[in-house]
Amino acid sequence: MDPLEALLAQIQGLSSTSSDINRLHTILKQADDSLRSESTRLSPILTQLDPSIHSLGFLYILEASMPAPVTKTQAETVVPIVTRFIGACSTEQIRLAPDKFLSVCRKLKDQVMLLEAPIRGVAPLFTALRKLQVSVEHLTPLHSDFLLLCLLAKCYKTGLSLLDDDVFEVDQPRDLFLYCYYGGMICIGQKRFQKALDLLHNVVTAPMSTINAIAVEAYKKYILVSLIRHGQFSTSLPKYSSSAAQRNLKNFCQLLEICRRRAIQLSCLPCTFSFLLPLSTAPLPYVELANSYGTGKIAELEAYVKTNAEKFESDNNLGLVKQVVSSMYKRNIQRLTQTYLTLSLQDIATTVQLNSPKEAEMHVLQMIQDGEIYATINQKDGMVRFLEDPEQYKTCEMIEHIDSSIQRIMALSRKLTAMDEQISCDQLYLSKAGRERQRYDFDDFDVPQKFNI
Repeated sequence: MDPLEALLAQIQGLSSTSSDINRLHTILKQADDSLRSESTRLSPILTQLDPSIHSLGFLYILEASMPAPVTKTQAETVVPIVTRFIGACSTEQIRLAPDKFLSVCRKLKDQVMLLEAPIRGVAPLFTALRKLQVSVEHLTPLHSDFLLLCLLAKCYKTGLSLLDDDVFEVDQPRDLFLYCYYGGMICIGQKRFQKALDLLHNVVTAPMSTINAIAVEAYKKYILVSLIRHGQFSTSLPKYSSSAAQRNLKNFCQLLEICRRRAIQLSCLPCTFSFLLPLSTAPLPYVELANSYGTGKIAELEAYVKTNAEKFESDNNLGLVKQVVSSMYKRNIQRLTQTYLTLSLQDIATTVQLNSPKEAEMHVLQMIQDGEIYATINQKDGMVRFLEDPEQYKTCEMIEHIDSSIQRIMALSRKLTAMDEQISCDQLYLSKAGRERQRYDFDDFDVPQKFNI
């Protein structure tokens, strides 16, 4: 009997009970190498299996049948098969072989990108990561792949639905770096700058022994979003940041010189984000941009951006830099609200260095709409009256918002307490802590004096 036919019979016969599926899993692991050697003969077998019933067997055969380099014609054939499988497969069965499932999903991502149709992979990958998740607090390796496809397909709102989940469990540090980086870019696309700043902040301050390309790119956007959101940027990172980040992100020249000497290709970013770091020894232009922004002089800022436009464009950050320039107009208008109660549109245009009162009016109207200032415009005489914040913090909506924030903080506190208790009982931690304690000699401490009473 042909080995493939025998394996097909075993898959069909051992996919009902948990004990049978565990037995089948052992058989499939043993047959993995032979399946790869027969990859060209596997496609017809898939038509004889039901992905909802024979999920584990279907997964092994599908993963072995997917060629590494594929043509567009092959991708057009494979993508619908993988999409159907992801939607129909049994969660319990695919979790027995998570590495296989990840491999299939990532090949799907690569193939939809080859077809230049990333939107075809958005829904399947969202379904896949939900099936792979133990809970919504678990960050899977598929999160970053899903967010990447959302970015390429410009499905920002779909990506935001995932970013609303609180993440507490991470398998690999790289998954967290990419999740926060791509998530920050999606929030930037939706102009949710505070959320973007929080995500990029997580990348910049995350524990790392050496600087990686994701952190470097996140740091650039972190500076720009800080300027847009808060109108300032501090080069001093928080104390809980890694020493590598505090040492190298501020002194970027040193990092560039290391890359130049070792000619290291930092390819930890997938697809279009793989790149060689610049080999110049010029100062990081983003820090200089922040310094120029701090002067409040729009002409100097625009001149600096024009001079360094090529650098910003090569980083795909020129559009964000232009938003930084635009935000300076808003920041200068906000400063006026701290000094004046009323002001003409002409005076605003002159003070903020806008071209005309009409342009000043458009900026003021947009800021009122965005809730950045509180003001009224008298169209008859062209006067702007600045108002106080009308929020009294006593509406039902505000109370619900505060209550929700308190509940989240309490839940986080409970998780931290549980994690602290778990670590305090961990044998590996206790043995390491014991070794560290032995490094200190008893004589290093003051011995309490004995008194005879």
